[in-house]
Amino acid sequence: MTSFILLAAEGGIVDNLVESARTTGEIFGVQAWLLFSQIISFTIVAFLLQRLAYKPILTVLETRRQKIAESLATAEKIKIKLAETEASIQEMLTKANADAKKMIDEARAVADGLADKRAQQAFGEAQQIITRAREATRIEREKMLIDLKREVGKLVIDTTTKVTGRVLTATDQKRIAQEAASEVTA
Repeated sequence: MTSFILLAAEGGIVDNLVESARTTGEIFGVQAWLLFSQIISFTIVAFLLQRLAYKPILTVLETRRQKIAESLATAEKIKIKLAETEASIQEMLTKANADAKKMIDEARAVADGLADKRAQQAFGEAQQIITRAREATRIEREKMLIDLKREVGKLVIDTTTKVTGRVLTATDQKRIAQEAASEVTA
């Protein structure tokens, strides 16, 4: 390494490099003062682009990156919240179904109780109707028997009057009517 520095110091390598650059420049038509002005122009344009374009663009890109990161974080929070809400809704639906089933079971029990009560009430009413019908039948039968006794008594009296040819007294009519009535009921 020291030998390279010594050769460079003697001017041999540096002169060779400068001469080589000049020859290459002449072959390609490069002029030193134009190249130097282009380098300065490029540096100025690069500096202005860095200052006026790249930094604002990079700032906008960084802001967008942050907003995207925030949006992704918010989306994740929303996703978690949605899952919690769905779980809560599912829990509420399960509870509502259980409550509804309980209410239906209670309603069925009440309905069964009412049906039993109505059946007992209907049976009681039917028994009352049967009892009234029997009583009405008994009363009607007694009326019919009384009417039958009267008719039989009249028929017996009329027959006895015709057969005996005499008019019966009220006492005889009463006695014959009672005898006929007792035979009809027996």
